[in-house]
Amino acid sequence: MTKESVTLYYREGSSDKVYQTAIEPRGEQFTVNFAFGRRGSTMQTGTKTYYPVEYNTAKSIFNRLVNEKKAKGYTEGRDGTPYTGSEKEKRATGIECQLLNPIPETDALIFIAIPDFVMQEKFDGERILVRKEGSEITGINRKGLTVGLPEPIVRSVSAIREDCLIDGEAVGDKLHAFDLLSISNQDIRPAPYSERFSKLLGILIPSSCPAILPAETTHTEFEKQGMFKRMKDARAEGVVFKRLDAPYVSGRPNNGTGPFKCKFVESCSCIVGKRQRDGKRSACLLLWDTEGREVFAGFVTIPANHEMPTPGDVVEVKYLYAHRASGCLYQPVYSGKRDDISSHECTTTQLKFKAGDEEDS
Repeated sequence: MTKESVTLYYREGSSDKVYQTAIEPRGEQFTVNFAFGRRGSTMQTGTKTYYPVEYNTAKSIFNRLVNEKKAKGYTEGRDGTPYTGSEKEKRATGIECQLLNPIPETDALIFIAIPDFVMQEKFDGERILVRKEGSEITGINRKGLTVGLPEPIVRSVSAIREDCLIDGEAVGDKLHAFDLLSISNQDIRPAPYSERFSKLLGILIPSSCPAILPAETTHTEFEKQGMFKRMKDARAEGVVFKRLDAPYVSGRPNNGTGPFKCKFVESCSCIVGKRQRDGKRSACLLLWDTEGREVFAGFVTIPANHEMPTPGDVVEVKYLYAHRASGCLYQPVYSGKRDDISSHECTTTQLKFKAGDEEDS
C-alpha cells in the first residue's frame, strides 16, 4: 500500500499555516506522521505512532487528526511544501555541529582586516546538517537528532553524485550551505576550512541543486567591509568569521581560531513559564542564572500566526537589550519554538545589557 496523505492549510489575516499528516507503510504495519508550521518555513515534524500499528488503527488516528484541524478552520490544499519524514525521527546520530563564539562589533572590525579570516552572513533560520548515504537523505539538527526536511532540499541533495555530509542553515525550503564534513565516505573535518568549502562548491551544481545555496563568502578587507555594511544596513541577523586554515571541531571551540559571530540583532533562547497575564496572548520567559536559579525575564507577545507555546517549551526571542537590575528583556519579539535547543542552555549569560547599566556588586 502506498503512502496516504493530506495537506491542510489555514489562512486568515497574517496567519498562514500548513498542516500535513500521512499514513506510511512500515513493513506490514503503518505509522501516522505529521508536519506543521508557517507556509514557506522549515516545519516541525513528529509522529503519532511511536511504533507501527495495524492499518485500521492508523486510519482512525489519521482521520481524527484531519477532523480536528478541519474543525479549527483548516481546509484541504495541494500547495503546501511536502516534508519527508523518517522512521528514525528524533534518533541520535552521534554527529555534533560546530557552534559559534560571540564577539562584539569592535572585534568584528579587527577580523575584517585579518586576511586569514573570511566573512559570511549569519542566517536567521534553523541549523541543519544534511547527510546523503546512497538514496537515503537524513536531516540532523543542532542536537544531533534526526529531523524531517523540506522536500525541495531532499530533491536537491539527492541530485548530488557523491555521498556527503553538509552543514548549513535552513531558511524556508532553502538550505544555505557553508561547510562540508565528509565526501565519498571520507571524513574531511580535520582539513582546513578553505579546502572543505572548495569541495562543497565543487559538488553543488545550481541547475540540479536549486534548494542548496552556498553561503556568500568575502575574502579581502575591502570585500568584507562592503558586506559588513550591507548586512548591517539590511538589518540581517549578523555575520560570521571563519579562519581559512581551521579544522571543523564539534561543540564551541575556545582555541582562538573561531568560528566567531557578530550579531546585529540580539536574541536569546528562553524557557516558557507557567505564569500568565490575564487576557493576553503572551508567554512568560524564564532563564537560569549563573547560580542555577530560575529567573524571570519578562513576557513576550505571541503573534497570531504562531502556535501558542506551552510551559517548558524553549522559544527564541529577539530584543533590543536587557535591564541588568530586573533581568527583563526590552521590546522582546517572538521568533518561534526551538526544538533544537535544550532548556539547560537558556541562561542569563546570553544577555546583552543596556549600555551604562551598573554591574551588580
